Amino acid sequence: MVDKITNLEKIVSLAKRRGFIYPGSEIYGGLGGTWDYGPLGVELKNNIKKAFWQSMVYGRDDVVGIDTAILMNPKVWEASGHVKAFTDPLVECKICHKRFRADNVTEAKEKLKHMVFTKTSSISTNVTSWSLSQEQSEILPFIYCMDGKNKHDFKEIVENPTKDKEHNFTEPKKFNLLVEAKLGVVEDAKQKVYLRGEITQGVHVNFKNILDSTRVQIPFGIAQIGKAFRNEITPGNFTFRSREFEQMELQYYVKPEKEESEKWYEYWKNERMKWYLELGMKKDKLRFRQHEEGERAHYAKDAWDIEYDLSASGGGWKEFEGIHNRGDWDLSQHQKHSGVDMTYFEPAKNKKYLPYIIETSGGVDRAALFFLIDAYTEEPAKDEPGLQKSSKPGSGDIAKRVILKLHPKLAPFKAAVFPLLANKPDLVKKARLLYSQLSIHHLLQPVAWDDRGNIGKRYFAQDEIGTPYCITIDFETLENDTVTIRDRDTAKQERVKVDTLANILMKKFS
Repeated sequence: MVDKITNLEKIVSLAKRRGFIYPGSEIYGGLGGTWDYGPLGVELKNNIKKAFWQSMVYGRDDVVGIDTAILMNPKVWEASGHVKAFTDPLVECKICHKRFRADNVTEAKEKLKHMVFTKTSSISTNVTSWSLSQEQSEILPFIYCMDGKNKHDFKEIVENPTKDKEHNFTEPKKFNLLVEAKLGVVEDAKQKVYLRGEITQGVHVNFKNILDSTRVQIPFGIAQIGKAFRNEITPGNFTFRSREFEQMELQYYVKPEKEESEKWYEYWKNERMKWYLELGMKKDKLRFRQHEEGERAHYAKDAWDIEYDLSASGGGWKEFEGIHNRGDWDLSQHQKHSGVDMTYFEPAKNKKYLPYIIETSGGVDRAALFFLIDAYTEEPAKDEPGLQKSSKPGSGDIAKRVILKLHPKLAPFKAAVFPLLANKPDLVKKARLLYSQLSIHHLLQPVAWDDRGNIGKRYFAQDEIGTPYCITIDFETLENDTVTIRDRDTAKQERVKVDTLANILMKKFS
């Protein structure tokens, strides 16, 4: 029976060990909320972005792309409302003076009500004598502050998670999330600017440029992928909440009519959900959730999130893409503050208007994280050549295999090529030739090479990083010019002629 695992700790371990994601500037102790993508992580992210661009831009005649500056005139952020309204409510602990997002404190209190703590053999109530899950460890800062003594003794907190604890926090206060920077060479004359808090505004300030330089007509969209920055007070949950992150967005301009905007809003909601499903996410792990009245951003007429179910990791439902009806907020604000006419002229009706904007805004980093979680699977090891199975811990043999069942389009490597034995020059030469021949096909790029260890463990190593197909060159290859193709998900092998291999693989990826 297959055991589907969504434990975040296993994903974090796999990501570091196999070169997907590392803590940012780790050798200097790191910087909270920053992450570096390793050789496999950068391929996964690039594949997600490529799939987005192919779907949203190349596959349509009503969407164009853009790449706007990270640094913009600060008046852009004043006009868009971010200087005043781009905030999170924070509370401060009166004991240690640390600040937390107000919603995180509320969530921590709710989690405490349902937690079951497991004691070790020690009868002490010190934190080191308890067996804590990752979820429980994450709320320790709140436990300390709710305790009122700011120490590690929290037996009372476990037994009475919310009793008389609220007074230890201040009332929520607004805190701006924009990251400030200074530009200029003269210290006293430096200009304050902001690292963009979202990539959206760079699109809207170029609305007139797009109209003047292309042949687009409403309805049409502008897509962009790029970095954004937020002064997150409590980054966490691995890459889910970071201070530097990447977004993939579409701003779609429609007629400012209720029926028209609602039609396109529903269309793009369905299109975005379909995109994730087509790339392999499990349907029962996804849902739509509409924002409540007081939850919506200052610009939104309506807002729905696509959420992923992290309940198995203790995280509940988490948002990773939002679909918003922004109305004409952005264009009207930029028209007002810049003095530039941002209206669209419709020749057929001889009239001008500010179009409504339907936005799809997804996080590339969050999507990458959820694709990893969704794909992570543990299965009992199958009988395969070169594999020794054992259930004894530390034996060096393999009792189970970890598989990243990523969609082939997202897999960091599309295929891997192995010579059966690295000490046989004829096998290595033939394998190197085949590796070079496969690597020139863009649908198969990149191809992995591995000649270390026995063949069974090489298969398992590729399973763990999501490589869909492994090609092995053995002694039979030298006799009849055939190779074996092994399927990642089934571990089944088939033998094919070398001269048909590239076409067979490309059909699997087309």
